[in-house]
Amino acid sequence: MSHWARTAVIVANGRAGSAASVPLAAVTEACQALVGELSVVHTAYPGHARTLAVEAARDGADAILAVGGDGTVSEVADGLVAAAEPANGRPALLCVPAGTGNSFYKEIWQDRPWLESLTTALATRRPRIRNVDMARVLETRDTVLLGACSGLVAEALETAAGLTHLTGRARYQEAVAATLRGFAPHPARVIVDGEVIHDGGVVLANVGGGRYRGGGFLLLPHSVLDDGLLDVCVVTDGLDLRELPGLTRDGRHLERPEVIYRRGRRIEIERTDGAPLTFERDGEVQRGRTRYTLDVLPAVLPVLSPPEPFVTV
Repeated sequence: MSHWARTAVIVANGRAGSAASVPLAAVTEACQALVGELSVVHTAYPGHARTLAVEAARDGADAILAVGGDGTVSEVADGLVAAAEPANGRPALLCVPAGTGNSFYKEIWQDRPWLESLTTALATRRPRIRNVDMARVLETRDTVLLGACSGLVAEALETAAGLTHLTGRARYQEAVAATLRGFAPHPARVIVDGEVIHDGGVVLANVGGGRYRGGGFLLLPHSVLDDGLLDVCVVTDGLDLRELPGLTRDGRHLERPEVIYRRGRRIEIERTDGAPLTFERDGEVQRGRTRYTLDVLPAVLPVLSPPEPFVTV
């Protein structure tokens, strides 16, 4: 049987949080039976996956497999969007979950084993490819795949960077607990398509993107990856912070009056006391600005997906 992908490139991050659970040799062996020509490249430094994805796209690859965590997937997606679009379209992205959170893999394939997903995507003549939305941060020109967040999530990521004695999920869980102990909401204004939806104390404002952040937190339950809209969830300062981790595990935070949820094509988050806003996009923390503006990039990323229609929670 002939398969659709004539050429494929594996972009592998050997330092991903749970890489040993998905051996690269097994991924390579599975792919060799399903594609015409296969190349394997390894990341050597932060941001390298982006460069490798740009090169693969410009060389005309049909598919790019991101073997790593959410950081690797984000870099590869950024590279595909940055590459000059070939005449026959961008390569399709396939995620192989080898990280700590694997939020984007869960978004597409839910709990399917990686080998089943890989075979479903490649062992066919007519793959299902979804053209997924991304976002761009106006002030920095960075792209966003997984999501962007101000406040608690961003500060927890900053805390996690200092917890060098821990790794993976344990590091992030400890960082969240430590951040909660000394966290104070910040004054901010959140604007959706020109309409102010909140002006006051903010615990976090999450924009996406995917429904999940951090592997299992269902922050944006109604988000659809290819509807041409960004979702935003604002947790205001009225919510007891001790409840937040449990509520966001299954989306129950949306039942609370202290939480605001909207959709739009442009989301603006501005800290109103003049202090820098702690902000992260796809897990990378940024500081130094009081305002961040996110614009949707509709249908820019081809992603290999299950053949059945996508079902949201």
